[in-house]
Amino acid sequence: MEHLTPPDWFTRPDGLRLAYRHRAARGDQPTILFLPGYKSDMLGGKALAVDAWAERNRHAMLRLDYSGCGESDGAFEDGALDIWRDDVLMLTDALVRGPLIVIGSSMGGWLALLIALARPTQVKALIGIAAAPDFTNWGFSPEEKDKMERHGRIERPSDYGPEPMVTTRGFWQSGQNNRLLDGEIAITCPVRLIQGQLDDVVPWQTSMTLAAQLRSADVQTILVKDGDHRLSRDQDIALILATLEGLMDQL
Repeated sequence: MEHLTPPDWFTRPDGLRLAYRHRAARGDQPTILFLPGYKSDMLGGKALAVDAWAERNRHAMLRLDYSGCGESDGAFEDGALDIWRDDVLMLTDALVRGPLIVIGSSMGGWLALLIALARPTQVKALIGIAAAPDFTNWGFSPEEKDKMERHGRIERPSDYGPEPMVTTRGFWQSGQNNRLLDGEIAITCPVRLIQGQLDDVVPWQTSMTLAAQLRSADVQTILVKDGDHRLSRDQDIALILATLEGLMDQL
C-alpha cells in the first residue's frame, strides 16, 4: 500500500528533512512534479492519481511534502510561501536534471508559477488545478488581516478535518511579497488551468485573470461548471489526467 511505503529524505542545509517520493527519469524524459495545496501533502487523492497514471505509463514523477507538512520535519506554522518554494527548488535541483512538467493544486498552483519563473528553461509545461495565486491578497477580509497583524495568526474552520486552518502573519507577509497578478507573468511555456465554477475557495474568475496575465500564448482555461475546489471526483481526475497526457504528447 502507498501509505505504508516509507518516503525518501532530503536534508536541508539547516538539518530539517523533507519527505519525498521519486521515480527518476530515463534520458531526457520529463519529470512530473506535483505540488499539493495549503496544509495538504503528497498522499492526497489527486497526487496519488497522477502518480499512479505516471507509473502505468512509465513517466518520471516527483512528489514531496513541504516543511511542516505531511511526513516532512518541522512545524506547519513555521512555514511560508517563500520557504516552501525554496524547499521545492532545493529538492528539484538535487534530483532532477532534465525537463519538468509542474502540476500545482490550489496554493500549489501559486508555487508552480513561482517555480516556473525561477527555472524558466527547465519547466516545459504547467497545470494549475484551482490555482490560487495571490490568495493572501484576495482571500482574507480586512478584519482577518487586522487580526493577523495584531495577533500573529488567525484560525478558520477547516473542511478537511476537526483542526482549524491556521494562517500566520509570516505566511501572509511572504504571500504578499510574492504576488503575481498585478502585472505580466513572464512564463512562456504551455499552461493549462482547470477550475471549478462552484469553487467556494478560489473564485473561478481568478483563473481568467491569471490566463490574461501569463505571457505564454499557449494558455487554456478549462472551466468545470459543476466542479468544486477539490476537483477530486472521478470525472475531475479523468480531466486532469487527460490534460496531462495532452501536454505530454505536445512536448
